[in-house]
This record gives sequence, structure tokens and C-alpha cells, in this order.
Amino acid sequence: MSYTDSDLLLTAFDGAIKVFKVDEPGRSFYYDVTFFLDHPHLIKLASAEKPPMHFHPYQEEYIKVIEGTLGVEVEKSEYKLTPQDGEFLIKPWVNHRLYPILAGSAAGSPSPSAAVRTIRFLLSAEKSPEVFQLDDTFFQNWYGYQDEVVMGGGKFDLIQVMNMFDAGGSYLTLPTWVPFSRRLAQVTGIVIGRWLGGLLGYQPFHRKWTTDWQLASKKMATSTFLRHFANRAKNF
Repeated sequence: MSYTDSDLLLTAFDGAIKVFKVDEPGRSFYYDVTFFLDHPHLIKLASAEKPPMHFHPYQEEYIKVIEGTLGVEVEKSEYKLTPQDGEFLIKPWVNHRLYPILAGSAAGSPSPSAAVRTIRFLLSAEKSPEVFQLDDTFFQNWYGYQDEVVMGGGKFDLIQVMNMFDAGGSYLTLPTWVPFSRRLAQVTGIVIGRWLGGLLGYQPFHRKWTTDWQLASKKMATSTFLRHFANRAKNF
């Protein structure tokens, strides 16, 4: 596959991650994602704590590795996906996370192999009638926020994370011993992320990271707690 600049959805962590859009009308989004394993920021991120476990109630998610090895944790099982594995399905409500595996690394001491310098995979999800779902608006803002925090040496704000995740139809995983943990996690994400977060001034979408501000404003306008962030004037 070859792409032009217009296909580039986002670049994060000073070029450590690049995401290109693929034209696939049948899905909510379809991305060609590349992790550059020899990039110092990618090495630092891969050496740190894994991304948070989470789930999506209303969308199936699909992963297909093209190059390298991608780590995917689903519930209590860990997979190392390679091109030979084909398309990997993550069903709605299933707790999961994905992360780069640095080639040739020993435990606790990553060292990228010169032979495999990238992880490249296709990431997509089914369409959903929900207003808040996994789509371009969510990913641009989620990666924009991560980039700002990591590159600026800051710390992640849990309410901001929950606020953004809820706007992407995603919710942080609670311990499995908690009764009705998935439904409770969803309700918590809505109450703290959307309702309380909105009242406290947390917004899920920002002009500086969003290509389609009209769509972002339309989404926020559907919520009583977020509509004051919606400004459908021309995005300058």
C-alpha cells in the first residue's frame, strides 16, 4: 500500500507512531499503523507500563499484522500476533489492550533488532449507530493528548482519560472480582468522564487535534454535559 500526505491521520511521539487512513466504507475506521521500533520515544514507551486494559461495548475491533510482532492482551491471555495469524477479532465487551513488542529484546531490557525495525498492522472496527464510538475524531484526540503528556513530561489525568475514552465508546477495565464489572465500568466512565468531567471543564475533543471540528462539535452537542464545548463555527 502507498499513501499520500492527505491519507495521514496522525503522527505521535515525534514520529514514533504514524497512522494512515485506508478507504474502507464498510467499517467505522480502517488504519494502517506503523510503530518505529528504533525510535527512542517508542523504545521508552514500550519499556514502560503497558496501556490500560479497556473494552468497547458496541463495536467489534479487528487487527491484522503486516510486519513484525504485535502484543495483544485479551482478558487474561496474551498473544504475539504476526502476519501469519491473519485478522484477529476482539468482540464487544471484551477487555483488551495492544502494545509493541521490541524485536530481539530480553525481559526488562529492550533492544530492537536491526532486521525488524517496524511493527505495521491494520486496525479497524465495525460501524456503530452510537454517537460516541471509535473513529477518526476519537483517535486524533486520544493520541494528541498522549503526545502532549508524554512529550511534555507531564502526567495523565484520570478524569481526562475517562472523558476521552467515553467519547470513543471505550471504558477502563475494573477488576474481575467486582460484580457486574463491565457494566459498572461503563456507568463509571459516563458518570465521571462525561457528566462530572464535563462539569469540571474536561472536554473530549479539541480543535488543535481535530480535523473535522464540525463533527466533533455535533457529537459533543448531544450531551447536556459537553454541549458547552461545541462550537460549530468554522475551524480556524
